[in-house]
Amino acid sequence: MSVIGSTRDFLRTLAGQAPQQPEPAAAKDVDDLSKMAEFSIDEYRPMKVIVIGAGMSGVVAGVRFRQYVPNVDISIYDKSDAVGGTWYHNRYPGVGCDVPSHCYAYTFEHKSDWSQCYSPGPEILQYINHVVDKWQIRPLIKLQHEVVHMQWDNPSGQWIVRIRRPSPSGDPSRFDEFEERADVVLNATGGLSRWNWPEIEGLHDFKGTLVHSADWNLGGKTWEEDVKDWGDKNVAVIGLGSSALQIVGALQPKVKKLYNIARGQTWVAPPFSVAKISELFGRDIDPSRSSNLIITEEEKKSIESPDKLWAFRKQMEEQMNSSHTITIRNSELQNGARALFAEHMRNSLAKKPEIADKIIPEFSVGVKRITPAPGYLEALCADNCDFIHEPIKRLTSSTIELANGTSVPADIVICATGFDTSYVLPFPIIGRHPGTTLNERWTPHPRTYLAACTDGFPNLFFSFGPNSAVGTTSILGMMEHHVQYAVMATMKLQRERLKSIEVKKEAVDDFDAVLEEHFKKSVFSEPVPTWYKLGKADGRIVALWPGSSLHCMRALRYPRWEDFDYERLDKINNRLFWLGDGMSYTEKTFTGDRSWYINPSYVDAPPVPGSDSVS
Repeated sequence: MSVIGSTRDFLRTLAGQAPQQPEPAAAKDVDDLSKMAEFSIDEYRPMKVIVIGAGMSGVVAGVRFRQYVPNVDISIYDKSDAVGGTWYHNRYPGVGCDVPSHCYAYTFEHKSDWSQCYSPGPEILQYINHVVDKWQIRPLIKLQHEVVHMQWDNPSGQWIVRIRRPSPSGDPSRFDEFEERADVVLNATGGLSRWNWPEIEGLHDFKGTLVHSADWNLGGKTWEEDVKDWGDKNVAVIGLGSSALQIVGALQPKVKKLYNIARGQTWVAPPFSVAKISELFGRDIDPSRSSNLIITEEEKKSIESPDKLWAFRKQMEEQMNSSHTITIRNSELQNGARALFAEHMRNSLAKKPEIADKIIPEFSVGVKRITPAPGYLEALCADNCDFIHEPIKRLTSSTIELANGTSVPADIVICATGFDTSYVLPFPIIGRHPGTTLNERWTPHPRTYLAACTDGFPNLFFSFGPNSAVGTTSILGMMEHHVQYAVMATMKLQRERLKSIEVKKEAVDDFDAVLEEHFKKSVFSEPVPTWYKLGKADGRIVALWPGSSLHCMRALRYPRWEDFDYERLDKINNRLFWLGDGMSYTEKTFTGDRSWYINPSYVDAPPVPGSDSVS
């Protein structure tokens, strides 16, 4: 805009007339700094962001990218036919959260009306859809769109993403593919989105109903509808992880005979924070009775106001975030937990004490994910339930043959045998070096920087990827911080007119060294097969953050930008070319807010000495 044009618009403003709205000036290729940029410092270039996955990470990405990155175009692609990620796919009996309900919510959207102390899966899915609609994210989400290939294009500094979608012809066997370019990609597929059948001889020779917990799709609208006619059925649940425990607890009263077949051991904890929940609601909650974990209408109303709900959740989070030292070998909390959990399990299994001898572990509490599993131990004590601690030899058309030579009849077999947690992606991602995929780069195990990104793959970020989970507490706060990390990197790319941001290899090496050293003092290094270690007893821990959830959030809050390499977008050899023409866009065009620096949302008011403050 010329000086005369600017003055004319300013005079129109003084006269109460609206100024003309010019198009933003495009940055031109320049050879030296003497040809000053014609763009303003905040005349932000368009940014295209692709998010892969519409689960809890993908949804919060839709909220935060749009909130913080101006002039952004976001597409969230998910191969499923509905939003929700793991909470959409996991519909098995008893599916629910293993942390207190009020702690399993986004930091910016509390919920007062959870029906139970540990929220059921369908309720969590409903909450996710509520957030999608409240923040108007649904138009950004493209369902039944599967990312099948990604390749970095160095000249443009963009990712070329190939996406498969159903053919417009309506033929379910036909698909179309198209390509889209993105300045930034966030992989939000998570670590619990893929599953495999267990390797059991004759598994698919079984003629009854065979279903995997991670792919529960028996035709009903709810799992209760699926099992309504199972009252005369013999049902076998294979597994001893969180899903198996929840299924056994839910199915036991609904079937003729229930067999839980498992080889390992597991700690079953008293439901977390029950004492704190009892204190806050003013009643005694007996964790051995699932009905006592239901939240009454009166209790929901008692925390309905935003202030009371925030205070309630804050105390619950405080309690939950005080448990990390349980993961340190021989710590006071670890030793106390072992005694407490063993007592809880033996008391709950008093009717069948032989089960306690088989199921109570020799390994430390926390080696495997700690599971409260309300109702599981009580179900094992029921007359119609048998706990079988024996390897499976094979399946026949109607029975499960065990290694000891015995067999059990089965009409229905449920494989609750977990997920594929190898972090091997189902599609190739080719980075800066042609011919090298991310899967190859992550062989024999993933290598990242702060679980957020990796070298050789610019402008690519992860949420709930390798080494981003935690053995205690909720992961949602960590998940939000990993999304925000990607948002901050995108803001830096846009503001400083950068083509690429790529973490240095030595920074990845340093985080690798931290991982190797940290877990030596933790219970996770004990020789027990877990999904934290790719299902192996020994080896690299690939799932867990090297510390607590609070530690992770502190680490991610302020990025170390010096750990990255950058390429500039403009053809000029001056790192401060992004300063532009010396003006901001609003003052140059006489539009928008030109006193934003005193807005409450911008001002960080210092606390008065002696008053309460939050660090």
